[in-house]
Amino acid sequence: MTRPLILVTNDDGIDSPGLAAAALALDSLGDLLIIAPRTQQSGAGRSMPLHHDGRLFETTVTAQGRTWKAYAAHASPAQAVQHALLELITDRRPKLAVSGINYGENVGTAVTISGTVGAALEAAAHGVPALAVSLQVDRDLHLSNSAQVDFSAAAYFTRFFAGRWLKKPPPPDVDVLKIDVPASATSESRWRITRLEKRPYYIPLPPVRKRLEDEGRIGYTMVYDHASDINTDAGALVHGFVAVTPLSLDMTSRVDFAELARMLNDP
Repeated sequence: MTRPLILVTNDDGIDSPGLAAAALALDSLGDLLIIAPRTQQSGAGRSMPLHHDGRLFETTVTAQGRTWKAYAAHASPAQAVQHALLELITDRRPKLAVSGINYGENVGTAVTISGTVGAALEAAAHGVPALAVSLQVDRDLHLSNSAQVDFSAAAYFTRFFAGRWLKKPPPPDVDVLKIDVPASATSESRWRITRLEKRPYYIPLPPVRKRLEDEGRIGYTMVYDHASDINTDAGALVHGFVAVTPLSLDMTSRVDFAELARMLNDP
């Protein structure tokens, strides 16, 4: 029996231990095609920057004595997915794409900023069901690729949901399953289906500089006061649940079109 092909990618770069943890978790489920940006691409969303030249470099990813062939792409996360689907696959299509495991939760309406989610959405746009998996870590570790982060719980849930997605096709209007794992999670942690939190979670901070022409990067802080609604991804994390959020490529508002038309026509 032919093993399914699983596309594995991320936005933290080819050297991320989170990517290696995902590969190890998925290895028993199918054949892996691993491709990721050469460098850190957090915050890239589903962007297609013109300055990336698309060069691909063969390399390897290793975890716990296992080694897999991989490709490092001079590309954004979404572009890396495109290169995989348009160039690297000639004989069969992936049955699943997995983006992650990301350093830091991707929750709330800021998910459009996330390169982890962006890569998953790009795969879904090409007809490949996708998971976007993120692990809650301390803010100081978001861009670190620290080897000290324990991905074991996130890896467990990566394999769990990948196994479910491989067995059954996703329901209509579910293109990406976004999975956010609390820092305190174990394999025994409970999970729940959630919706996106609409209140701000990642708060942008103004640059600190004397003149506008000085270098000034916009920073961010995080607001954890979302415990009131356990049915959102942020609220579920606060309560220690693994948040499983179904995402759709169709970003059309679910408003009543006739009612909206009447409002717009009202002088």
